[in-house]
Amino acid sequence: MDGRGALVFTQYYLGCLSQASYLVGDRTTGRAVVVDPRRDVGGYLADARAHGLRIERVLETHVHADFLSGHLELAAATGARIAYGSAARVEFDIDRLADGQRLSLGEVELEIRHTPGHTPESICVVVRAAAGDEVPFGVLTGDTLFIGDVGRPDLLGADGWSADALARALFRSTREKLLTLPDATGVYPAHGAGSACGKNLSTETSSTIGEQRRANYALAPMSEGAFVAAVCEGQSTAPAYFAYASARNRQRRPTLDETRPVPALSAAEALAARARGAVLLDTRDPGDFAAGHVRGSVNVGLGGRFAETAGQVLAAGDDVVLVADPGTETEARDRLALIGFDRVLGHLTGGAAGAPAEHLTPAGRLTAAQVAAAPPDVQLVDVRGPGEVRAAGTVPGAELVPLPELVARASRFDPARPTIVFCAGGYRSSVAASALRARGFADVSDLIGGFAAWDDGARPVKRVAPS
Repeated sequence: MDGRGALVFTQYYLGCLSQASYLVGDRTTGRAVVVDPRRDVGGYLADARAHGLRIERVLETHVHADFLSGHLELAAATGARIAYGSAARVEFDIDRLADGQRLSLGEVELEIRHTPGHTPESICVVVRAAAGDEVPFGVLTGDTLFIGDVGRPDLLGADGWSADALARALFRSTREKLLTLPDATGVYPAHGAGSACGKNLSTETSSTIGEQRRANYALAPMSEGAFVAAVCEGQSTAPAYFAYASARNRQRRPTLDETRPVPALSAAEALAARARGAVLLDTRDPGDFAAGHVRGSVNVGLGGRFAETAGQVLAAGDDVVLVADPGTETEARDRLALIGFDRVLGHLTGGAAGAPAEHLTPAGRLTAAQVAAAPPDVQLVDVRGPGEVRAAGTVPGAELVPLPELVARASRFDPARPTIVFCAGGYRSSVAASALRARGFADVSDLIGGFAAWDDGARPVKRVAPS
């Protein structure tokens, strides 16, 4: 919790989604707003109570695609009004914020700046600790400006705008609405490193306009055309769930109840649900999954970027039965809810150990030496992103299919041939291998330790030229 005089300012950073949200309040009046909230809103409510604040508005910097926002949850809990930039197109009642509009919380003042580019309705929120301050405390930049990058203009939900048109709008927004702020103005974005909303995001979660003016490649002096080429080149594949989350964020939908228990299912009930089409989602670490798992289950470990990764290999409409270490099923349910995957039927009582032995099977995992000795007819699949492959190289003979594309492109591989999957360190490859097995691939293994284990100087590496 940071503050200057009347200002109360808190950043909430969710590492598994690389997502930042903010509580901004005024001590003198007790009035506050929350910006870009996630669905599990308990932290905002607790902090507001602790500081005697009343949350009266929920400000959204844009219609998010990478997570399901908590505006409806916060509005239901507090009675707060939901507000977007005036260009937003949503299916529920909102306050529409004009470019240049100022919102007073008391001494603290917020200024709305329209910054189309990442999306047509994107806004940034300038925070002044006292109205009239020449140097603002900071600017909440949403997905317009990141630390080290700008928001990608090619995501879905752009209301008919082309990526080129949005990139040109983003060029103008950054130059006319952000770089006109004093260098000492703090920069507080909605995402950090790991987010698919940009390609060069820093691990830092705040900066200043001056630092970004000097260090951010996208803010360097250049023509509009050069900017468009620079920000559009080399973007990662967006997870398929982005389109779903963007659509759901425009809709009135059921709110998340974090207190609702996850139903416990017997083995017979869980297997019957699978027979009806439900996905068995095993949330244990890859090593535990490989030692023994329910046949046909998909492995996405809670220890990694769980919700985002699940959204890359599951469909939003899938019914899900969790196979989790006992006591972690509520966490798994709530983290899936962060991307809007709410169709969790329950969890297998006892986790994988609760399944009959005849339904359990190990998963194939190979060392780098074993992969090097694999027969020539093996299908070798690299599920890392293009940027990772350009930076580090790959295993000779491997086909690059980034994890977000794997399910859609699985038909290009022969399910009867042996297949070896690898990523950087072993987390995504376990996900990928399990997803292929669940789709009928008979012999799938993954590389223990990923490409890092292969690239130890003892084996050849294929270098990939920049695109």
